[in-house]
Amino acid sequence: MATLDLRPLSLGELLDRTFTLYRGHFLLFIGISAVPHVLVLLMQLVQTMVSPAYALFTNPFHPSLPGQFPDISWKGVAYTLLFSLALLIVNFLASMLSQGATVIAVSELYLGRTITLADAFRRIWKNFFTILVVAVLIFLAAFGGALLIIVPGIYIFCRLAASVQAAVLEDIGPVDALSRSFTLSADNAGRVFLIYVLYYCLMDGAAALLGGPFIVGTLLTKNPDMVRVFTMLTAVGSFIAGTLVIPIVTIAMSLFYYDMRVRKEGFDLQVMMNTVGGAAPAASGPPSMLSTDLS
Repeated sequence: MATLDLRPLSLGELLDRTFTLYRGHFLLFIGISAVPHVLVLLMQLVQTMVSPAYALFTNPFHPSLPGQFPDISWKGVAYTLLFSLALLIVNFLASMLSQGATVIAVSELYLGRTITLADAFRRIWKNFFTILVVAVLIFLAAFGGALLIIVPGIYIFCRLAASVQAAVLEDIGPVDALSRSFTLSADNAGRVFLIYVLYYCLMDGAAALLGGPFIVGTLLTKNPDMVRVFTMLTAVGSFIAGTLVIPIVTIAMSLFYYDMRVRKEGFDLQVMMNTVGGAAPAASGPPSMLSTDLS
């Protein structure tokens, strides 16, 4: 976006800018999403290939043979638990790295600057630990609310959804980032909720399109080798679906963050005054991104 047009946006305008930015820099955002998750995909493929040697049961279960039950392989149980835990951790780290780098890229592009794939990943490292802590705190807060009733958990999650953006773009700590998001998103939790509804619809649709046929194949075939092949193809399909769809929600939430700053802190005026060489007015919130050195 060469020409800045910072003004309050309706939800439709925010989503339109999201897809415009995504389409205009498609390869950049696809690269940011794909690179960290390649390791996750490789781990899933390896797990599928070696699974016969670490099966949970030492003999198959035949319902037609009364009294026969499968014997549990404790080596298989240990392998499955350890590998699943490792996969969960790697996926979490990859997701946070991708999300943080996407926030950096959106900020640079939305403010009229340029950025490369390597620059986005290089710049996020100083905030990476903060992003991890923020993600854990959001999960704990939303989970705590969901223990009471599901609705409070969803509401809390929506209010905290811009925490990563605040942490990265304002270079603040995890607790301050959560507080910042909660403040900016006041009276706007519904907009965040609708953004995530759209995201999950797109993700489910893409996953069904790219992975659904292979899941059906897995259920229909009786050949163990083909089961592994279909399982691996399902993982590849899920990887492609996530690579295509995940950037959308991060871009949308980054634009939502800026929209809230425009609405509540006059961020558009700060940008305009910096553009003409004037001094930015004192903000009631954290330092402006215009005075923050992301390099």
